[in-house]
Amino acid sequence: MTGSFAVARRTVIVGAVGAALSAPMVNKGSYAFAAAPGRTYSRRAVDLVRASLVIDMLAPLKITMAEDYVAHRLTDAEAAEFRASGITGFHNAFGLGGPEAKQQALTFLAGWQGFAGRNSHVFTLVDTVADLDRAKVDNICAVIMGIQNAEHFEKIEDVALFRRLGLRCAQLTYNSQNLIGSGSTERIDGGVSDYGAAIIAEMEKQRMLVDVSHCTDKTTLDAIAIAKGPIAITHSNARALVDHPRVKTDAAIKALAAKGGVMGITGVRMFVRTTDPTNVGHMADHIDHVAKLVGIDHVGIGSDADLHGYDDMIPAEYAALKGSYKGSYAFRDKIDIDGFDHPRKVFDLTEELIRRGYSNDNIGAMLGGQFPPPAGASLGVRQ
Repeated sequence: MTGSFAVARRTVIVGAVGAALSAPMVNKGSYAFAAAPGRTYSRRAVDLVRASLVIDMLAPLKITMAEDYVAHRLTDAEAAEFRASGITGFHNAFGLGGPEAKQQALTFLAGWQGFAGRNSHVFTLVDTVADLDRAKVDNICAVIMGIQNAEHFEKIEDVALFRRLGLRCAQLTYNSQNLIGSGSTERIDGGVSDYGAAIIAEMEKQRMLVDVSHCTDKTTLDAIAIAKGPIAITHSNARALVDHPRVKTDAAIKALAAKGGVMGITGVRMFVRTTDPTNVGHMADHIDHVAKLVGIDHVGIGSDADLHGYDDMIPAEYAALKGSYKGSYAFRDKIDIDGFDHPRKVFDLTEELIRRGYSNDNIGAMLGGQFPPPAGASLGVRQ
């Protein structure tokens, strides 16, 4: 999800994340954080998050319409909050499109990479996978620059241009039709076009990760079939559990896994469950489904929200966000799910996976150890 406002109207804050997880014991086997009053976590959960390379496969780190936020310097409190989250890698991307898509994309990359430079004490940009590993060691946030559309690729050569400028992942479509394929809320699903096939080939050549999270069913399957190597569904859920146009069929999940791809499970409420209550346990149901369907190696986290979630947005901006989507998105009163709507949400999900009997190795893999997919020459963050 994460909105489709132009860069001039809607921007995202990139936070600093590390493993500075000092956790005084407050009762037997239970730990609390100074930045998280009232929340306690088991020692196993705390140790797992501390030891794991935690990557959020879709992470707009602050949802705001403030035009000048790219000039912001993080406060000590903001930096501490992000460090306490336990997340190391953030795929920083949001939706854009329309006649000014290319200019929006250039502005987005310039603004947020400048922001990274001004706040280099708290995060680093990702060029290759080694940057993620280094960020974990250095207790800082690694930012994978992405865009949730590919309309900025006005010609084939633009793929190489944007890779040089720092883009490492791009969705083929957002929710609408473009020259490449069909978006998830389009009435007609035309699949991937000839131009789209050429863009996929060039993205693989340039080692840029192909993402099909917002594509329609046929466009998703076409893209997986056309790609020579693994691609990603960075943030979606299983249609076997919830009937929504933005989530994926079992056929798509199986095809993705057969090519070595990885799917991130999102905590957006209407993508998790059609009725309330909707909580972190229901999100874990989608992880269970994908793991049972294609194996644990093909599932991760793609929260599709900032650390505080959508429901903490300024009311006017919250209303504008909801109003920018078609009715098929079926918003309810809340967008976030219970237990995955605060900066320590990764710990809550980890506790749920522990309760479900997953091993430490499997939990570590789901937290991010297997994203980006390990096999493909198409991946801009792999060497």
